[in-house]
Amino acid sequence: MGYVISPPPVTTLRVEGTGDEFPVRRIYCIGRTYAEHAIEMGHDPTKEPPFFFQKNPDNILKDGQDFPYPSKTEDVHFEIELVVALKSGGTNILVERAMDHVFGYAVGLDMTRRDLQGEAKKLGRPWEIGKAFEHSAPCGPLVPAERVGPLTQGAVTLEVNGEIRQKGDVNQMIWKIPEMISYLSDYFTLAPGDLIMSGTPAGVGAVKRGDHLVGRVDGVGELSVRVV
Repeated sequence: MGYVISPPPVTTLRVEGTGDEFPVRRIYCIGRTYAEHAIEMGHDPTKEPPFFFQKNPDNILKDGQDFPYPSKTEDVHFEIELVVALKSGGTNILVERAMDHVFGYAVGLDMTRRDLQGEAKKLGRPWEIGKAFEHSAPCGPLVPAERVGPLTQGAVTLEVNGEIRQKGDVNQMIWKIPEMISYLSDYFTLAPGDLIMSGTPAGVGAVKRGDHLVGRVDGVGELSVRVV
């Protein structure tokens, strides 16, 4: 049996310190993980369970590549995030076993057409038009979990043109990594190759052409992106 069209290429992320690539299956994004970011977006973080939306694997922009300012928007925002990569999955994963499924971590950006997302919110429509556009998921190389160790704390920062615009810590997450994995597995069947973008600290803001973004997560690494 042949294909009637050529199969799309597999999206991968480089595994730091090796010649290996990590194939990406799905990208889950968790919203309003950090209390201060929830507040700045007009929400009460104490009253909401975690919620998720998705980006597409081919939305990934690899470290060092330029981010083309997208069409149909005049308000593109940065959101720095810790990315969690899964090596295994399943359904109804127990919190205490959730970390057994983690392959490693990366630094990522959830780039957002904020004006289009805002319009979708007002109309009660899905967010994909604001979240899942081309190049909307810049992501650095993966660092295996055994090299990072238990990731329960560590600064999460983003600089724009050398000025710190976002600053938080992994320990400030309302929903910790094991809880995210467990909760998500109650609604979806998780599998090897899945990425979880774990939410962003406060301080999100707009970018313009020519901006240079540098994101960092302590113990994981750095992500450099230029807006063109």
